[in-house]
Amino acid sequence: MDGETLEKVYQENLEERIIACLSETKGISLEKAMDVYYHSKLADKIHQGVEGVQYLDFKVLVQILCEAEQELFIWNEL
Repeated sequence: MDGETLEKVYQENLEERIIACLSETKGISLEKAMDVYYHSKLADKIHQGVEGVQYLDFKVLVQILCEAEQELFIWNEL
């Protein structure tokens, strides 16, 4: 496996952990957690590799998402 492939696998695993943790933390379904995550600015930063954010612990990333993008949870409850 080359470095690019490894990075992609790492990112996919990270996203799975973020979504599962988000679901558990907020008490929402996995489907809603996916919706919140994929509509977040955090997801964009992870995909773009901005500032190495993708290397932070997934629990820290969930906390950042919950604090920085609260509007996603209000919108998602509708």
